[in-house]
Formats: sequence, structure tokens, C-alpha cells
Amino acid sequence: MHPEAPPGGTATPPAAPTFSPLYQQIKALITQGLEAGEWRPGEMIPSENELAARYKVSQGTVRKAIDELAAEHLLVRRQGKGTFVATHTEPRAQFRFLRLMPDEGEQAYPESQIVDCRRMRAPAEIARNLDLKPGDPVVVVRRVLAFAGRPCVLDELWLPGALFRGLTAERLTESRAPLYSMFESEFGIKMVRAEEKIRAVAADAEAARMLRVAPGTPLLSVDRLTYTYADRPVEVRRGLYLTTAHHYRNAVS
Repeated sequence: MHPEAPPGGTATPPAAPTFSPLYQQIKALITQGLEAGEWRPGEMIPSENELAARYKVSQGTVRKAIDELAAEHLLVRRQGKGTFVATHTEPRAQFRFLRLMPDEGEQAYPESQIVDCRRMRAPAEIARNLDLKPGDPVVVVRRVLAFAGRPCVLDELWLPGALFRGLTAERLTESRAPLYSMFESEFGIKMVRAEEKIRAVAADAEAARMLRVAPGTPLLSVDRLTYTYADRPVEVRRGLYLTTAHHYRNAVS
């Protein structure tokens, strides 16, 4: 009997080793370069030929890795110019994380009013979601988003304090850039992807006051956990959405 076999049974064969395709390995190496700041947002990365020589692989392998990174919005190809690190300032990225669409008319970016911005110690649940220790410093931001002067979203954001030193309500108010663009340009934090949970709720007294609706009005609650490179969580957000003239739109593929 095999020494690892259970009494009266046969040994379980060892699991076969798993190997990732070569282009996935190159994709991981390029992503590491992005995470380390080797190529900053908006900068052009080396050509496919240069990367192929650097990593000692074929140009086709590099192209396949870049294709996936472009599909994931980490890189952007520009015809005749090259491949660049994607930024949140590009027009096609403006609404990537804002899924609230008007029932009529064109989508527009909302006006943002900062309610408050304060530093505090992380509650246990927030710390767990952000891979922090309970009591570590966090920054809490509350804001109202309005379309044509009509409040539609009440946001509450929790951010790791160590990554967002110097973030204040004044700084947020003075910035005219979308929030994720500001985080990218001023703090070097690029939001790469997010996971969301959506449920229907009734407006409590505070949400009703902020959104100028009656208490009990139906709202859409969107809980988001946002990640930067290497699946590092950097934002916990809860948004309360008023959907009387808007709807939440998501593409499934």
C-alpha cells in the first residue's frame, strides 16, 4: 500500500501542476510594471517588438497580452501612435464606473457637492474589506451628485488613510476633475476594477433630506469594493441612487 493511502483505501494521486499560458505570464509582467509605476498613466509603453525582446518571447505573445490588458481598460491602443497606459481622464473612461443613465437624453457627468471629509479609525467591517487592521486610519468622504441641479446620488466612500494623506474637503471641492481622475493624478491610485452588490432600500431621514425626497422613497443601494493593481482593495463605497428619472445600466458579456 502507498504510505499516504488511508487505511483500507488507495492513495489519492497528487494534483497535477498548473501552468499559465505564456501570454498570461507576459501580461502579469506588464501589469507589475504598471503597478510599480514604470509607465505612468497617459504614458506610452514600449512597442511590441521592444517588449518581445525584453521578455524574450514572440511579438504575437506580447500582442495577445496587450489585447487583454486593453480589454480590461489598463492600456489603450491609439492607431498610428502606439499603446498607452489608460487614464480616468479619457472620454471613453468617464462613465466606466458611473452606471447611472438618464431615461431620456444623453448621459452627462454630474455635479459633485462634498458634504464632509474626515479621518477616523477603521471599523472592523471596513478594515476587513480594505485589508487593514481594525483601528487603522481611513478617510471617509460623503458627497451628493446632482444632474441639472437635481440630487440623484448620495455617496459614502471609505479610503485607506495611508494612501490618501492630505485628502481634505477643500481639496476635493477645489478639484474639477472626476473623483477617480483626481485619485490617479494627485495620489497615484488608479482604480482598475470594482465589484458591486445592488439592492432596493427605502430612504431614511438623512438620505431623504440629502436627496430632497420623502422618507421611505425607494432608492437603489449600490455597495462597491474597488481595486487597484494586483487586486488590492482601495475603496469601499455605498451609493444611494434615486431612479425616478434614471436607471442603472450594466453590460453583460
